[in-house]
Amino acid sequence: MELAYLKGESRAARGSRAAARLRKMGKIPGIVYGHGEEPVPVAVSQHELEILLHHGAHLLELDLNGRKRPVLIKDVQYDHLGTTPVHVDLARVSLDERVRVTVPLEFRGEAKGVKEGGILDQTVADLEIECLVTQIPESIRVNVEKLGMGESLHVSDIALPEGVVAIQAADLVVCSVRMPVEAEAAEAAAPEEGAAPEPEVIGRKEKEPEEEAEQ
Repeated sequence: MELAYLKGESRAARGSRAAARLRKMGKIPGIVYGHGEEPVPVAVSQHELEILLHHGAHLLELDLNGRKRPVLIKDVQYDHLGTTPVHVDLARVSLDERVRVTVPLEFRGEAKGVKEGGILDQTVADLEIECLVTQIPESIRVNVEKLGMGESLHVSDIALPEGVVAIQAADLVVCSVRMPVEAEAAEAAAPEEGAAPEPEVIGRKEKEPEEEAEQ
């Protein structure tokens, strides 16, 4: 298979000042590790990495000083706004090994319960999976069209690609359809069907203002 390409270069200087200089040059610091080899500090193009991340890339061919090898994006650190990558961790891998990664869920369709006035609550945005490193999907589609009011969809209900196994608990709720808060409050306040009305309290009445004046 053809891997996404990323060019890197070794870096000797380390620390926050060196990292700041790299970022001014349009590069970000990173580290390559794994497979029993020494960790290697690297620098990669910020623009190229952002494009790969935007397209959901996980497996890359890293060209480091002329030597190419497959690596997996293990972790990306972002700035305080959560928009710009500032550091990347790359793990060396073999193309025949199984790995654990997190991929986004892509919700498709309009739930039946939403058409009835409900609200779709998405409680899980990403799914942790295990598969061959060459079979990592960019995302996993979740069809919610059949989900009715008050119903939930669990990890076990998701149709996974062949060879892909979910790591999270099978009974973990991924999404559900609930009533709007206003409708729930109105339903709770309404008297139950067939319930008897409250009995009138028989006893001494409050005196009317005219009666008090006569006395």
